[in-house]
Amino acid sequence: MDLDFLQSVDVQILVGVAVAVLAIVVGAAYLFSSSKSKGCLDPENFKEFKLVKRRQLSHNVAKFTFELPTPTSVLGLPIGQHISCRGKDSQGEEVIKPYTPTTLDSDVGYFELVIKMYTQGRMSHHFREMRVGDYLAVKGPKGRFKYRPSQVRAFGMIAGGSGITPMFQVARAILENPKDTTNVHLIYANVRYDDILLKEELDSLVAKYPGRCKVYYVLNEPPEAWDGGVGFVSKEMIQTHCPAPAPDIQILRCGPPPMNKAMAGHLEALGYSPEMQFQF
Repeated sequence: MDLDFLQSVDVQILVGVAVAVLAIVVGAAYLFSSSKSKGCLDPENFKEFKLVKRRQLSHNVAKFTFELPTPTSVLGLPIGQHISCRGKDSQGEEVIKPYTPTTLDSDVGYFELVIKMYTQGRMSHHFREMRVGDYLAVKGPKGRFKYRPSQVRAFGMIAGGSGITPMFQVARAILENPKDTTNVHLIYANVRYDDILLKEELDSLVAKYPGRCKVYYVLNEPPEAWDGGVGFVSKEMIQTHCPAPAPDIQILRCGPPPMNKAMAGHLEALGYSPEMQFQF
């Protein structure tokens, strides 16, 4: 048999095998990236996620860590949006409440919720009873907030109590993105020092991104030697610690209904148009 013919056949076989292997590798990479970017949430149906860690932060606040299907899975929650969590209250009746994870899709394989558990809270009861190994039913994403890197020059943020969670999520996304130039100015109000959620994480952002991230804490009942704000968030505090009204800024607010109403009045009086505001 002709030696050149055999060599030609061998080359054709090798090329065919190489093409097939390349197609398999490219296909697998595509499937992997697609499954990773798609996320684990379903906007129409509740899906269950396993609690793998619970860390008590104070007498009524805990951080809950939930496992995603694989170590490379992402939750798939757009920045500034939230999830609906389903549980049972102390009477065994179903309750559904929105929560904002403190993690981003850069945190792969898990998501975390920082929950303040109120004595009379119906969903608070469910979280209070949760133990490692239990499952939480989650649906999403939910929310009207749409975020694009550098969409504004600066965000002013006014948060009260557990309303800090969407602010923290947005601030993290901005500051950890090297292509985002947005500045963050946060006013965070609580009753007592022990009520401040995510303080260590917030202070870490301020230290890591000096000049771009500023946090001003306000307490109704401050401890001695307190150098933050005292009382309720005032117009003067907003003027001092938030960016002035301008077309390229936006003020985000999230807190108890009475606080949201009061802040809306302050902002209007200071000249912030409706387009410059967003309430979570």
